[in-house]
Amino acid sequence: MSDQGMTERISIRQFHEADGVEDWRVLSDGACAYFRTGSFEAGTRLVQAISGLDGLDDQRPAVDVRHDGVTVRLLTRTDDYWGMSKRDIELARQISAVAREQGVPADPSAVQNLLVIPGARVTAEVMPFWRAILGYEPRSDSPDEDLVDPRGLGPGFWFEPMDEPRADGLGAIHVAVRVPSEQAEARVAAALAAGGRLVRDDHAPAWWTLADAAGNEADGATTMGRD
Repeated sequence: MSDQGMTERISIRQFHEADGVEDWRVLSDGACAYFRTGSFEAGTRLVQAISGLDGLDDQRPAVDVRHDGVTVRLLTRTDDYWGMSKRDIELARQISAVAREQGVPADPSAVQNLLVIPGARVTAEVMPFWRAILGYEPRSDSPDEDLVDPRGLGPGFWFEPMDEPRADGLGAIHVAVRVPSEQAEARVAAALAAGGRLVRDDHAPAWWTLADAAGNEADGATTMGRD
């Protein structure tokens, strides 16, 4: 298959329905897998094996090595598209195969990511402040809405338009915790049992909005219904 064919855009559903990607979950900003290596040494061996795969210079997977596991994120990025492609499927299969060869199990329940959501009546007025204080840059496919860490370490920032300012005159900021779809209801139930309250669930299972006892809000979010 040509390189152009391998970079063909696909939906989140198409990725999950492909054979050989059972270790992976798409969490809005890429397909993620967590491999429980049990030690830093085993993790470095896994990363070294992954580094020998073909096509990494073009695909640039994000790899995080910790004392007990390795997280890998795959995302096709162009000037006008951040999402899944056929190349991500092929690379996911290869990485999973390498992990199996080394006897390293995957744990899909352990993946998640975080999105910070500042709200403003005119988001263009506040984005420069956040870009300056964070050292972030505009996301290439949505530069008027998103800022991202150029090193891929910190959470993304998505700026949400507000119809009306809060009554106290302050801005609004909340977080979205994005988890695998099969984990979402249990995570929401645990947050409610820990003293949270449900603010809205009319968009579930794409997201539930919860609040703590002080009124600080967080979304429990999935990719359900986002294709």
